[in-house]
Amino acid sequence: MQEKTSPTPDPAGTGGSGGAGAGDAGAPVKPVIPAAAAKRANASVIGMVIALAVSIAAFLPVILMNPLPKSDGYRPDIDVAGISQRAADVAGFTPAAPDTGNAFRPNYARWEAGTGSGVPTWEVGFLTPKESFIALVQTNKANPTWLLQQTKNAPVTGTRNAGGQEWELRDTGKGEKSMVLDYRGTTVILSGAAQLDEFGTLADAVVKSMDSNPAVTVSPSAPAAP
Repeated sequence: MQEKTSPTPDPAGTGGSGGAGAGDAGAPVKPVIPAAAAKRANASVIGMVIALAVSIAAFLPVILMNPLPKSDGYRPDIDVAGISQRAADVAGFTPAAPDTGNAFRPNYARWEAGTGSGVPTWEVGFLTPKESFIALVQTNKANPTWLLQQTKNAPVTGTRNAGGQEWELRDTGKGEKSMVLDYRGTTVILSGAAQLDEFGTLADAVVKSMDSNPAVTVSPSAPAAP
């Protein structure tokens, strides 16, 4: 009788399957995104791009309609001569409207009734060519107290000739100065921190303007009733 033996596993087969398993473990795994998820992701990106484009299109007209200010800043259009003519009806004199050929730029011109001080005034503000400021004040009812207030109690330091007239110079010693002129029935004060050459140029134009206007006449007082 022959002894029957049970079959043994094939060594070659065992080695082959082990090698195949090791090879599979070392290979990189590539994730697979379902088609529906990929479609939703692309739709979100496209939606963001469309929303950004709509926002830019909405704000672009606003930006174009509001351009950046120019380097020389805002320049208001003040008709000093026109306002002066209208103020003459209530002032009792024709206020000075100096013409400097656009060298000095006015940024306001007005008639003040003087309800607080009791002194009605014509007022104009000028920006000088050197980017400083000079204020013009004119009245036919000046008094010593009002004059000191307008010149900031500055002492008289001399005189300067402008427009053929001698202006009184007052200086605070802190940069602020004033030139004062009593002429043709009114008192004119120029005040500011500008340089004296600019004061002189504006003062010359003020005198020329006053010379072209009728002089202020003061009516004589009526005789007292008996």
